[in-house]
Amino acid sequence: MDQQSIRQSHFIYWASGIVSICGIIFEVLFGALGSYILGDGVKQYTLVISFFLTGMGIGASLSEKVMKNLLISFVYIEFMVALIGGFSSFAMFGITAFSPEGTDALFLYLITLTVGALTGVELPILIRKANEIGVTLNRSTARVLFSDYAGGLIGGLLFVFFLRPELGMVKSAFFVGCINLLVALTVLWLFRKEIAKMAIHFAIGCVILLFLIIGFLFGEEMAFSFEQKLYQDPIIHMEESQYQKIILTKDGQDTRLYLNGGLQLSSTDEYRYHEVLVHPAMSQAENPENVLILGGGDGIAAKEVLKYDNVETVTLVDLDPAVVKLANTNPHLLKLNKGSLENEKMKIIHQDAFKYLEETNRWFDVILIDLPDPNDESLNKLYTKEFYSLARNHLSVDGAMMVQATSPVFAREVYWTISETVASTNLHVENLHVDVPSFGNWGYVMASREPINISGLAVSVPTRFVTTSLLPSLTEFGKDEDNHIIDKNGDSKELKPNTLIDPHLIQKYENAWENY
Repeated sequence: MDQQSIRQSHFIYWASGIVSICGIIFEVLFGALGSYILGDGVKQYTLVISFFLTGMGIGASLSEKVMKNLLISFVYIEFMVALIGGFSSFAMFGITAFSPEGTDALFLYLITLTVGALTGVELPILIRKANEIGVTLNRSTARVLFSDYAGGLIGGLLFVFFLRPELGMVKSAFFVGCINLLVALTVLWLFRKEIAKMAIHFAIGCVILLFLIIGFLFGEEMAFSFEQKLYQDPIIHMEESQYQKIILTKDGQDTRLYLNGGLQLSSTDEYRYHEVLVHPAMSQAENPENVLILGGGDGIAAKEVLKYDNVETVTLVDLDPAVVKLANTNPHLLKLNKGSLENEKMKIIHQDAFKYLEETNRWFDVILIDLPDPNDESLNKLYTKEFYSLARNHLSVDGAMMVQATSPVFAREVYWTISETVASTNLHVENLHVDVPSFGNWGYVMASREPINISGLAVSVPTRFVTTSLLPSLTEFGKDEDNHIIDKNGDSKELKPNTLIDPHLIQKYENAWENY
């Protein structure tokens, strides 16, 4: 084998690894897009992986028909992967903003299947070409497959630790598309003596590369304008942290915080939500000196807790440092939380709430669970009997716990399932709800080792909404929101606790909110 052939065969192995890296990045990128835009991360990743692998199978089958012009076939497959994959995130945001509901999901699954099919054609072609050059088939197949599988690992690590946090989903797609395109152009150059009309093919590749570079430089700004249409008010801050997409909007005096598209607070009425979250539990606890807040990285619940002079320590456990940093630096959030997270009584820990409760040996007089709704597996575990049992085990004998528990109106069965799950840990529970204009009717589950007499509680600190006389009214539920839920047969529906083994709350949540 001459030197030219050796260089060509070596590049084929390198190319198989590089296109594999690009393929796995596109696969996880599509999963991340589905999780962010469509919700339920486990469902979206499962569907994306299934469609991508099915596409690869279809592509591998179709590759049998590619017996001639292997190099040109490979080059144009890379052109298509670069073009389709590169513009995928940009197009997804545009379709979500301008198209009818459901179109975005159809587009995501179609583009996943298409890129998967194109990826499935790549390797068989490279293996045949390596064999054509003069490497034995067994050896070429093994080497190309090794490069492919090793490339898959590298692609996954690159997406998680570099592309997503540093470039975001739009730029990452354009960047990876450029890599696919450069592989194709390199093949054209290395095998130029074998390819007719090479200049034309090269020119087409350069035009596609130009579009991808323009997309990389300006696509994110345009996608930002698309995303703006998904929110009612103008976006004033947007970042993609290691864990989620964080967005602040502002219209007049109304500042709103969104995490992964879900509304977390509105400055016009957050006091209604946070006062009910904090003050009944603080009033129930005999001596609330040590308080634990799970979630609440915006610092507003902490502000309400710090109104009590007898509080000695407040431990706040929030997974995402980016949320806490924003709460400590953004003037709009600082106005709401009064700089609470910088208070000397605060101890902030960035850790998964489940893991924290497993590892800590501390006891708390009040535990406030202010976590996002259970719309995926990672959040569902924070609404299970196992999680609430851990919380109970760190609750002092005369302490109290409060859990935000979504809406008893919009997600009635979800709310009462959460209540049943808390009660299954042998804690006494009380159910409360309040109208928060930006959220709607919102529910909470209060729990204690001792029976709760809501009429006997007194609010002793300054508030804007909650009063001592108001508290009993928060426990009254109308017929369309109480726990007497009727099934399709007209029978009373029995609810069972949500557990790690049987995470049925996710499906209930998805069904409840699909029309809102």
